[in-house]
Amino acid sequence: MFSNDIGIDLGTANILIYLKGKGVILDEPSVVAYDKETNRIKAIGDEAKEMLGRTPGNVVAVRPLEGGVISDYAITEKMLKFFIEKAIGRHRFFKPVVSVCVPCGCTEVEKKAVEDATYSAGAKYVEIIEEPIAAAIGAGIDISKPCGNMIVDIGGGTTDIAVISLGGTVFSTSIKVAGSAFDEAIAKYMRRTYNMIIGDRTAEEIKMKIGSCFRRAESLSMDVKGRNLVTGLPKTVTITSEETEEALLEPINQIVDAVHSAFENTPPELAADIADRGIVLTGGGALLNGLEELMEEKTGIVAMIAEDARRCVAIGTGRYVEVLSRKNVRKLQ
Repeated sequence: MFSNDIGIDLGTANILIYLKGKGVILDEPSVVAYDKETNRIKAIGDEAKEMLGRTPGNVVAVRPLEGGVISDYAITEKMLKFFIEKAIGRHRFFKPVVSVCVPCGCTEVEKKAVEDATYSAGAKYVEIIEEPIAAAIGAGIDISKPCGNMIVDIGGGTTDIAVISLGGTVFSTSIKVAGSAFDEAIAKYMRRTYNMIIGDRTAEEIKMKIGSCFRRAESLSMDVKGRNLVTGLPKTVTITSEETEEALLEPINQIVDAVHSAFENTPPELAADIADRGIVLTGGGALLNGLEELMEEKTGIVAMIAEDARRCVAIGTGRYVEVLSRKNVRKLQ
């Protein structure tokens, strides 16, 4: 039977929507382009991302979510409405039951803002779920068992680290260091080393093509185009994967330190479970080359990237709504 119950991974970089019975059906950048003078939306998603850094003076392309939380409520509401309609159709008879994930460090006020924006976008009932729980479910971990599991979810705006047992969070922490911070670190390195300014999209391209936090077996290189900080003229330089290791050292160390802190706050029995079972890495940021090897070297514990790491949170959020939506709808009746 068709259902329009959906799970939403409301990410800083991307929004993913899971439709009950169909899986992840939408994966687009959480970017909105609008006219500053009229406040009219020009584009949302893929089309808006193409405009980043290339808009005329009156048009602005922005990410209305920062660090996994809403920074511009009105634009986020319009973006959510657009994506929900795109996922399940504009002329629907039943409003959807929606499960939305938020970083584990969210305050009640921030959770309420997400909930209100989702209701305003057309939801019948909204359930908030923390990202590490969703990531664990999406990674195929049975979180109901009495044993410790550590999830490190590296998204676009935040890295969420949690120790989960018996279906709940024993310890969790969230730091605002993730994929976007990797991009910023690369851009700062280019400015510092080559007196060259590059845009966010170029920094992201470097990260995805040759970025690394652990020495590769074979060095990679790529040509990077930007603007000379001194002359103001276009400039092209060639950088290597070894240089990205240096550029990414600070944000990667912050994530490793947060993992160490999580272990310090984990009960000994659960820490022993994690030592046996390993650390599970999820999120788009987990796909950075060498992260598994670096985490294992720094902690002495095996680290593994979950299958379909980018979509783990969306899949887990969707499975959560599949299991719980009926119970939640009954509360409304």
